[in-house]
Amino acid sequence: MLSKSVLLLNQNYEPLTVCNVKKAIILLYLGKAEAIEIDTVWIRSINSKMHLPIVIRLKRYARAPQKRIILNRKNLLIRDNYSCQYCGRGTQPLTVDHIIPRQFGGKDTWENLVIACLPCNNRKGNRTPEQASMKLVNRPKKPNQFFYFQHFIGVKDERWRPYLFMD
Repeated sequence: MLSKSVLLLNQNYEPLTVCNVKKAIILLYLGKAEAIEIDTVWIRSINSKMHLPIVIRLKRYARAPQKRIILNRKNLLIRDNYSCQYCGRGTQPLTVDHIIPRQFGGKDTWENLVIACLPCNNRKGNRTPEQASMKLVNRPKKPNQFFYFQHFIGVKDERWRPYLFMD
């Protein structure tokens, strides 16, 4: 039970990280955090008892470094929801496409790379979408820290959803 996951929020309710119940109880006991969501299960010690924490919030704001999401094929597939950004299909073999081709100075950035199915990538060729008369389903952008929580840590408890901006 002490190894269960607890969502740790900053003072402004921004998700910081996920810790185990043991670490959460220590933060609560030391008065550094408060329980926001609790379970019906009790944790007992010799002198006291408390509800199992699900979501805790720090009482003081903590500066935290931004999570750096690495630009790679796996993360592009997650960002683009495993579907072609030109036709919307996800059934074809998927490739990584440069919106502005490298030949024209296109870089390997979040804003210039999208997932494309093989037929759309071949149709576009070494041209820009405008030159190939193709439109993007979604404009690509760099994922933020909430993307990190939603897709890499995941929702281990449904009571986390409102704090991860998933409603």
